[in-house]
Amino acid sequence: MSERQPRLTAREIIRVLERRGFFLARSSGSHLIYKNPEGRRVTVPAHAGKTLHPKVLQNILRDMDLTTEELKVELGR
Repeated sequence: MSERQPRLTAREIIRVLERRGFFLARSSGSHLIYKNPEGRRVTVPAHAGKTLHPKVLQNILRDMDLTTEELKVELGR
């Protein structure tokens, strides 16, 4: 059985992105597009304080090439 993903807001996942070398490349409406030096792109829907849907978080982690366990270590949980 797989472990549950943490429930995060856009602000929390953006902190993780920036610590891992991603930078804000542009925005489109309420979506923030982050890139890293290798060219990997991650889109984060930034809706004021709302928790990201688990499937959205799963897609963000896939785009970052990060596992749930690595995310928990990054968050200190």
